[in-house]
Amino acid sequence: MSVDVDALVDRRRLRRKVTFWRVATFVVIAVALISGLVYVSGISGLSKRSAHIARIPIEGVIIEDRKTLKMIERIAKAEAVKGVVISINSPGGSTTGGEALYQALRELSEKKPVVAEIRTVGTSAGYMVALASDHIVARYNTITGSIGVLFQFGNIQKLMETVGVEMEAVKSAPLKAEPDFYSPTTPEARAMLQSLVKDSYDWFVGLVAERRDLSPAKARELADGRILTGHTAVEEKLVDAIGGEDKAISWLVDEKGVAKDLPVVTWKANENLEELPFSSRISREFGKGIGSALLNPINDAKGLIPRGLTLDGLVSVWQASDAADNNH
Repeated sequence: MSVDVDALVDRRRLRRKVTFWRVATFVVIAVALISGLVYVSGISGLSKRSAHIARIPIEGVIIEDRKTLKMIERIAKAEAVKGVVISINSPGGSTTGGEALYQALRELSEKKPVVAEIRTVGTSAGYMVALASDHIVARYNTITGSIGVLFQFGNIQKLMETVGVEMEAVKSAPLKAEPDFYSPTTPEARAMLQSLVKDSYDWFVGLVAERRDLSPAKARELADGRILTGHTAVEEKLVDAIGGEDKAISWLVDEKGVAKDLPVVTWKANENLEELPFSSRISREFGKGIGSALLNPINDAKGLIPRGLTLDGLVSVWQASDAADNNH
């Protein structure tokens, strides 16, 4: 049996060419995927290590979020962060959630210059968060104010009577588990709740007076639950200036000596990418994409329940449940 040497050599050459182009194609696709993921995720690997202004988004209903508080701690320690913009678009939320953010941002302001930008709406606990900054800007038609505290509870006694259900309870004391949802609120329980609300309200008003350099009487006058436009809020000294993020950054540059033209980088509570190896970040983005595809239908279903109904305890929130979502 004879072997065609020329044919064998040609076959080997062809095989090498095919292998080369397969490897080249794989490399090109891999580079394209990596570049696309980096672009979509909005990181360059060095964006948070080089000098920048940190943007902290406070959006939607405010609750006590440990991840956000941890993120603020990281920003305080980050040498690359030269200034901070709190970007607020929130109708408020739980009073304790606002308090926790306020305290964390006040501690941050001891290490970094902090300015607040109120966008479409920044009311109640949303305005409380703005008070943590050393300067507040808002649009002319921004909705702000609604300074106050609310405790809401329902009563379905008549519905239970209609369906023939009766609730009974044995208590250690009359005010235990009050108010409930199946019997009228007693005068004693209502007085207890009023005391609770007043205590929290007085604390909130004290913050307004202290941070906005207002007399206690003037702060209490403005804290009657009214909402104001940004323009009126400036006149009442609840806001310092009219403008958007560019105005806030100008204040950092002009008043706090932050370098001009620094990039603004959004910090997100659920991301700590700067501490991960590059390969781990890429894997994370792949997983995020797959997870979003699987979980989006579930998240859409959750959207049928107003977020305001998931809040417990004292609430500082302007009662326009979807106001903060209209700007997303």
